[in-house]
Amino acid sequence: MRRTGFSIVVAALLCSVLLAKDAPLTLVWPEDKPAVKFTFGKFQQLGGYGGQNTYVSDVVVENLTEKAIPRSTFTLYGYDKNHVRIVDGQITVSDLDPQQQVKLHLQFNSVGLPATFAISQKAPAAKIIPLRVVSVPPGAKLKVDGQDAGVTPVMVKLTVGNHTLDLTKEGYAPGTTPLDVTPDELPGGSITIELGGLSRDTVELRDGTVLLGDVLSMSMTSVVISVDGKEQNLDRNQVKKIILVERQVVQQPAVTQPLPSKQ
Repeated sequence: MRRTGFSIVVAALLCSVLLAKDAPLTLVWPEDKPAVKFTFGKFQQLGGYGGQNTYVSDVVVENLTEKAIPRSTFTLYGYDKNHVRIVDGQITVSDLDPQQQVKLHLQFNSVGLPATFAISQKAPAAKIIPLRVVSVPPGAKLKVDGQDAGVTPVMVKLTVGNHTLDLTKEGYAPGTTPLDVTPDELPGGSITIELGGLSRDTVELRDGTVLLGDVLSMSMTSVVISVDGKEQNLDRNQVKKIILVERQVVQQPAVTQPLPSKQ
């Protein structure tokens, strides 16, 4: 039987149920759409010391959903009549199939007599999915969600959710790809991103400014670049780096004028 993940959210269910020695205590989680039901047997006091009492109880946990619960930890909270928390008990469920029940033994300490109870579920650790990022051509700088992640090809570790991959490489147009990592994603996968060639020349200035356009001329003292149809004359010492794209020069056929006819 294939087990699927059990969708969980952090929530707390407060119950105004008095601790009765003979009556069972029943809690469901969460309250709006119950997925798990807890039925506690009689709470028996084992002993006490310094105002702290130890209680034990058998609890039946029932999976009310159509999905298996591979492993999940719940916390039982108890409060006194002034709503001061005096109980913290842990309930861990493993391999609970849909509509299945399991009986567990619970033991907890209490400073005083609990009057009300609450049940909550601890959020699981975020699932990490290793993913190999490959670029064409290789050697591109990768950023994941704005953070440096190395040079391609590179293995990154992503959490479940939406991410943004940014790739940059000299001589190529930068690439940005959204990526959705699902909970059922298997490790060992890869993604390949192809970078397009730049269609314009790139001039990087020493102050960090980057100009994209057509370099018209260069000399020992100046660089002339056309940006959006406007020429800019730059001092050579302003320029840190120039990347020129390969251009195809098309030879125009010679235009001949017909000779005037002799009359």
